[in-house]
Amino acid sequence: MLSLSLRFSLITSLMAILLLSGCQSLFMSSAPLPAPVAKPLPVAIASHEFSFDPAQEDVVGTLQITTVNEEDTLSDIARRFNLGYEEIVSANPGVDPWIPKVGTPIVLPTQFILPEGPRRGIVINLAAMRLFYFPPKAKNSKLQKVITHPLGIGRVEWKTPQGTTSIIAKKENPAWIPTASIRKEHAANGSPLPAIVPPGPDNPMGTHVLRLGWTNYAIHGTDKPPSIGLRGSHGCLRMYPEDITGIYDAVPVGTPVRVVNQPHLLGWRGDHLYLQTYPILEDDKRNHKQRLRQSLANVRSTSKAKLGARPQNKIDPTLLKEIIQSERTLSLPITQAPTPLLTLLDQHALKVQNTLPRYATWSGDSSQQLTVAEIVKMAEGEP
Repeated sequence: MLSLSLRFSLITSLMAILLLSGCQSLFMSSAPLPAPVAKPLPVAIASHEFSFDPAQEDVVGTLQITTVNEEDTLSDIARRFNLGYEEIVSANPGVDPWIPKVGTPIVLPTQFILPEGPRRGIVINLAAMRLFYFPPKAKNSKLQKVITHPLGIGRVEWKTPQGTTSIIAKKENPAWIPTASIRKEHAANGSPLPAIVPPGPDNPMGTHVLRLGWTNYAIHGTDKPPSIGLRGSHGCLRMYPEDITGIYDAVPVGTPVRVVNQPHLLGWRGDHLYLQTYPILEDDKRNHKQRLRQSLANVRSTSKAKLGARPQNKIDPTLLKEIIQSERTLSLPITQAPTPLLTLLDQHALKVQNTLPRYATWSGDSSQQLTVAEIVKMAEGEP
């Protein structure tokens, strides 16, 4: 007869064998666990039409980040997301604009601080190379609408004028009548122009024109979409073909137009003060350090600055300096707890698919794309 202790030992061993056997049997009979499925990135947010409360906010849109697709150039991505060439290149320093590596993260500067000053009619910021159209406010609504699109502007020797004017006429399928000085320049370059360039696919004015009160200046389309976001015109303001049609339909004759040059923009959103910096145009010799100091003092003394927690939030001087020096066209808060620029960008940017945004103005048709050599020569010609 087995002793009590021996029987207990045998029972314990048997139970262990049975438990182990059961676990192994259960493990062996289970189906393999499915591999985790990566959550798809959201489709990008269209970046051309917004509503905002003008009594509280100066910032519209959302920063976004996408990645380079096969055969993309930064010019392709810019048009896809309604950005200009200089905007997207400045936002992504170190990225080859013509042969970016597939999968490279690309920052989309699709968050905008609205230009300082009256927000009615058309406001054009030359430093941003961007148009803002403020339609009349709806009755009994506290919200205001803004439509914004990138522009091509005048070359250094053919500056786009600053000041105030208005839309005095509109025309579809315009002919281009080059001025005597433009014809002289073309003749000297070995590419003489006719007295009149008729409507059609080779017309530098595109399909629609909004004529300004300034003689020989207009807002119009283009036959060279990659020129948007460059200083390549004879002073006129170019728009993507898909953008000029919408603005043409929306803007009535008589609409006021104000052209400014504001490379440093400040504005409020939520509890924070935002800063957006654009590269200073090469012929702009103003003292921008002094102007920014004055702008900071002004924006902190407005009625908007007294709302919510805004008075308690202090400017981070390190971040302020970093954003100014980077000139990356990004709108970022400068009153948050001290945070490096790249960390701040990662916190505020929405990661999206590199596909046309919902409600995009462009259809994605690339039939008008140019070669790299043609884009490089873009500053040599049209109005």
